Amino acid sequence: MRSSKIIALSAAALIAVTGISCGKKNEKKIRVYSSLLCTTGADIAEDNEIQQIIADKIGAKFVETWLDEQDNEDKIISDMMISGEYPDFLHPSSTNIQKLISAGAYIPLDSYLDKYPNLKNYFTEAEWDRIRSEDGHIYYIPPFSKYYMQDTTTIHNDEAFWIQVQVLEWAGYPEINTLDEYFDLIERFIEANPTNADGEKYIGYEILANDSYFFGIDNPPMFLDGYPNDGCCIVDKETLTALDYNLSPTAEKWFKKLNEEYHKGIVDPDFSVLSPDEYNKKIESGLVLGMVDQYWNFNNHAKNLPEKCTYIPLGPTIEEGIEERYHSKKAFDASTGIGITVSCTDPEGALQFLNDILSPEILTLRFWGVEGVDYMVGEDGLFYQTDEQAKNWHDPDYSYKHVCTYGYLPFYWGMNQDGINAYDSQNQPSEFYKMQNDSVKRCFDAYGAETFVDLLNEAPDNDPWYPMWSYQNSLPEDSEAYKVSQEIEGAKHRYLPLLVMREDFDSAWKEYNTAYGKIDTDVFFGALTDEVRRLAAME
Repeated sequence: MRSSKIIALSAAALIAVTGISCGKKNEKKIRVYSSLLCTTGADIAEDNEIQQIIADKIGAKFVETWLDEQDNEDKIISDMMISGEYPDFLHPSSTNIQKLISAGAYIPLDSYLDKYPNLKNYFTEAEWDRIRSEDGHIYYIPPFSKYYMQDTTTIHNDEAFWIQVQVLEWAGYPEINTLDEYFDLIERFIEANPTNADGEKYIGYEILANDSYFFGIDNPPMFLDGYPNDGCCIVDKETLTALDYNLSPTAEKWFKKLNEEYHKGIVDPDFSVLSPDEYNKKIESGLVLGMVDQYWNFNNHAKNLPEKCTYIPLGPTIEEGIEERYHSKKAFDASTGIGITVSCTDPEGALQFLNDILSPEILTLRFWGVEGVDYMVGEDGLFYQTDEQAKNWHDPDYSYKHVCTYGYLPFYWGMNQDGINAYDSQNQPSEFYKMQNDSVKRCFDAYGAETFVDLLNEAPDNDPWYPMWSYQNSLPEDSEAYKVSQEIEGAKHRYLPLLVMREDFDSAWKEYNTAYGKIDTDVFFGALTDEVRRLAAME
């Protein structure tokens, strides 16, 4: 992956590195906008072909600058706020967006929106209100929260109980409906196949319980009881109440099961001390048979594994008869987004750029490419790729020179604006199936699926409050609800790994309950309930 390197931490240095500023025009009279996107990402060539086609059509270009893994976002953002100098566009993490708003770093967008119909219609009025600040203004646009017509996702990008396809093939592709069945399958496979062909011992089940990534040990009770990933609570839809799942009967069963599997040697004995890098290396080894994780978190570390090690998502519940809800439609994440900063000298031009890249023609260029070069059109209007086109489109070198998705700017998941095709080739089921290796195709055929999402229950429409983790991420740090949430997180980080490892589970569970009971959790869950009811009333 090519990644732009920020070689200085101040905004002034950042703009100097990109060599551009808002509204500055090059020889072709194309407006060029600078940015900082506070995540790692793939750089593209300065003369990227589709980026230039888009620029020629709309008269503007957006230069993506990403963080490197060693960069300290908090320090970079802090230096920007001190200097008062920013790139034209800024997309920070959720922990910094409110700080930037308080510092006056962004221009308010709401007074401009009526002039830019593609942008104004990107969200409904209720959705715009979800990102409206307390002062009544809108300062940023979440770019990953909208789909057009219907969800066409082919990859389950979220949390699941993952298992290597070789385990399913060995067992004859069984139906796995419960937590007990999931672990029983792993136990039976390891009993028959304790090592791989090189004599290396399989790890039956891995857990990432590092402070930064705790969801794999924390969230499962939610899913096992048939709830979607609200992250910090489950919501009673009849009473519109946010409920605490941390001490639920299912939570107790979950941790007791992990405890049993740990003492059987199925769970990695080293899980509690793994850093994210060490966890990723275990995934890269191909020895981990199963885990709970978010696909986006492990995919880059599993993509080069042998095809038999491809991970397949499963959706077990705590017992038979519970409808699983592992897959959800794209969540409305109001916690952060892309904003135009006060350093931009041409905010209306920047807004025009955002408006134009949401036009049907530009969306197709961003995500399908150039007709006849990157895809073909059948007589029925369906887009498809030849083998060569598909190979090129997914080749990093070709993408570097040719493909420009502008993936951190507003776009639509789901359908292309023509209403016939998916928004990109990877989400066109027939094209997606063609891209899979033979092991995955055999698995899909056995379960009657064309995509990974087909292996899970179809997702209903999201509730108006979903996901509540977005609201939790937006809590002001000086609020009582935030302070209590941190106490809850502290207790879980301390005790949950111990629940898995302790010889006497019952005494460990009692100890955890005692410590948790000292926290005034009603403050936090009361705030969540208020937000659930507020958003429900807006529908």
